[in-house]
Amino acid sequence: MEGTIEQAAKSPAAQGAAARGGAQRVLVLTGRYGTPGVLVLLLIGFTAAGPTFLTGQNLLNILNQSATLAVVAGGLTLPLVAGKFDLSFAAVVSLSGILAVGFLERGGLPWFAAILLALAAAGIIGLVNGLLVAQLRIDPIVATLGTSTMLLGLNYAYSSGTPITLDSGPFTEIARGSVLGVPAPVILAAAVLGGLWVALNFTLLGHHMRAVGTNQVAARMAGVRVARITVIAFVICGLCAGLAGVLLSARIGSGQVTAGDGYLLNAFAAVFLGASVVRDGEFHIVGTLVGVLIVTVTFNGLSLLGAESYVQFLFQGGILVAATALSSTSRRMLLDSARR
Repeated sequence: MEGTIEQAAKSPAAQGAAARGGAQRVLVLTGRYGTPGVLVLLLIGFTAAGPTFLTGQNLLNILNQSATLAVVAGGLTLPLVAGKFDLSFAAVVSLSGILAVGFLERGGLPWFAAILLALAAAGIIGLVNGLLVAQLRIDPIVATLGTSTMLLGLNYAYSSGTPITLDSGPFTEIARGSVLGVPAPVILAAAVLGGLWVALNFTLLGHHMRAVGTNQVAARMAGVRVARITVIAFVICGLCAGLAGVLLSARIGSGQVTAGDGYLLNAFAAVFLGASVVRDGEFHIVGTLVGVLIVTVTFNGLSLLGAESYVQFLFQGGILVAATALSSTSRRMLLDSARR
């Protein structure tokens, strides 16, 4: 009997099945952990390339530089979970920064009132986006692109196209202060991402948002109020963009018309990089955080190496394409292997 079992194990069919099983395990690991692997390789590579990268101060700088992008990308994750694109959040970042600084310098309002009003404006923009998409059934890309263009016009109208500057004070301390050595923006970003993670994973709102993003028709038939969920996703995205705009204006000490433009590509890059982390093609907060760190580590490491700006953008785009292609190719090969 033992001889029969050993012969069966050594047969070509058994060896082929074992080889396919091993290949599938490799593909699963590559598909799920390919993007985090890129982050680890970046950390190892930049550490080997220069002695100034892996220091406590620089790691703290990376976290501080990640904070604003993390808030923007975290908010953007929600509409994408619900199956909707929002292209207006970068303009909201710029507008909320201009409004907050303008309310302080021109309106003479207290800093906390200026922030609340700027956040309220950002939330209203998110509400308008949500109503355009959910009630008027306008394609989200078209609706938010139109909104973004109108916001650009409002930015120019309010600021006359020139930066609105302010002196250091309680407002700028929001971005420049620290608690026990930890920069305030890092604490704020951690609180925002933690709240979004809880909302998406442990609340009825989060489950409904996922249901809408997976199959809107099925979600509606199951009793989910699709329009309400869609509007809420856009409002949260707007509020996060508004908060990021306040942080950005406090950090640079001014409100500028195009200050938020750079976050458009970076936030989408971070969220789509994160979609290939652990879960197959699903947008989620932990993945978004990994994507944000990849984007920020890339910029930080290349800056320390003295790379030109065009090199940073080329490298960042290449990382996005390579990481996404690695994970998607692995998943496709795994599906093909499973069908055989």
